[in-house]
Amino acid sequence: MTTGATDIHTHIVPASFPAYAGRHADVRWPSMAPAHDCHHCNVMIAGKVFRTVSDHCWSLERRLEVMEAARVERQVLSPMPELLSYWLEAEDAESLGRHVNDSIATMVADGKGRFAGLGMVPMQDPDRAAAELERLMAMGFKGVEIGTNVNGVSIGDKRYAPFFATAERLGAAIFVHALHPAGTERLVGPPNMPALALFPCETSTAIVSLMMGGIIGRHPQLRIAFSHGGGVFGLVLPRFMHGWKLVPGMKEATGGSPAEMARRLYYDTLVYDADTLRFLIERFGITQLCIGTDHPFTIEETEPVAAVERLGLSAADQAFVLSGNARRFLGEGE
Repeated sequence: MTTGATDIHTHIVPASFPAYAGRHADVRWPSMAPAHDCHHCNVMIAGKVFRTVSDHCWSLERRLEVMEAARVERQVLSPMPELLSYWLEAEDAESLGRHVNDSIATMVADGKGRFAGLGMVPMQDPDRAAAELERLMAMGFKGVEIGTNVNGVSIGDKRYAPFFATAERLGAAIFVHALHPAGTERLVGPPNMPALALFPCETSTAIVSLMMGGIIGRHPQLRIAFSHGGGVFGLVLPRFMHGWKLVPGMKEATGGSPAEMARRLYYDTLVYDADTLRFLIERFGITQLCIGTDHPFTIEETEPVAAVERLGLSAADQAFVLSGNARRFLGEGE
């Protein structure tokens, strides 16, 4: 292994879940059930199959096999987004989160330096989320994964401002993943269409909302990364900038130029296209792109290092994308 590549966008599902032990009725608590072979399980939510997953979700050995084939030296582990469970009561989400976080912590501890952890916190209760973030950072986590919205409320809403202030103070990395996007009722096609067509729009909306909510402007040391190359935000940014220059109140709301703030944020490389990746590097800067694959799910990028190598970057710039930017995002130095 010589690339040093660090993949910031991978997910885990624990091999099992404890039985629900809370006090609420009709809770959408996850469980695992056997699937078609010994290497797969069905994630059950509310008695229905949410997704069939492979043992790559919880097996270090299986993950390491894929990492070797893809020439990835290190993975950052975060929960499967549906496990974030913002729709549960906060105390239940915290209880579930601690099980998921403990699973990640065990994988990191057993992984001999090949893994880092981003946990989950109950964002439906921002104070509780901030307290749990404190606990996770004390445990050695690098930060957390959060969704783009919390039960339909954008993470740019003022109620989440104290959480982001805590993250900046603690030096916690925040990885933002699209979750339950708007507009699903308008799509035509199979059930996986929202992930293909709407996640990019959802992520862009979250970035714009974080800027308009003043969170990015007020917290210049906040390290925050966005999945799927930031979605369509790279294309939205010029239009956003045009409005920022003309519409009264926008400059005061953001506290700075959106174009300049965009070059402080991080984005993964999960765009499946060399020309798009070149565009993102030009728009956001070579120091802001990190390898991301969505391992171990169906739409993962299976050759992330090769995708970067095909860009023909200088050795220094290639090193930024493969590993250096990820280390800065994780708070591990320049």
